[in-house]
Amino acid sequence: MEFFCYHRDRPGSGELRHELLEEHWSYMDRYAAQLIARGPTFGPGGGTLTGSVHIVDLPDPAAARAFAFDEPCYQAGAYRDVMLRRWRNALGRTMWDFPGGRTDGARYLVLGLGAGRPADLTVPADEDELIAYGPLLSDDGTAWLGTAALLRAPDPDKARTVLTSGAYAGIEVHEWEFGGRR
Repeated sequence: MEFFCYHRDRPGSGELRHELLEEHWSYMDRYAAQLIARGPTFGPGGGTLTGSVHIVDLPDPAAARAFAFDEPCYQAGAYRDVMLRRWRNALGRTMWDFPGGRTDGARYLVLGLGAGRPADLTVPADEDELIAYGPLLSDDGTAWLGTAALLRAPDPDKARTVLTSGAYAGIEVHEWEFGGRR
């Protein structure tokens, strides 16, 4: 089962996150074989950390909750909240398989929070710019709750267009970069 996990930073927790970086990476190293994508999000201009995205394949919702809530930065209080949802890997690949590589171009997390009828269930035509893409689902995997995408785009406005305008209660766009050890 695939899960989308987004730890959102508590304001002012940057120093604590920095202090815990090695612990965080060591924790994630334990899940290296299960990770589909990972990396930090940033505020406008890329200067301030705002969160951490992990898309991971785990056996069940209990394992996903343990993954999300045992994470060292969460345990230390660096995160204000966690979005944890079932997810379906519509691309069938990991971020390491992305043809655009780790660093070429601006990268974004785009989250569309559901507002009724499912939207954007098929992969957009410009698949080569997508790093990860798929629906956010209920715990049992039957109800559509939104869509999450990691992609390369020239700017946040262009990144937002990966999701259908008006089909969501809200769409968030966050600067994102490939995570993990270099």
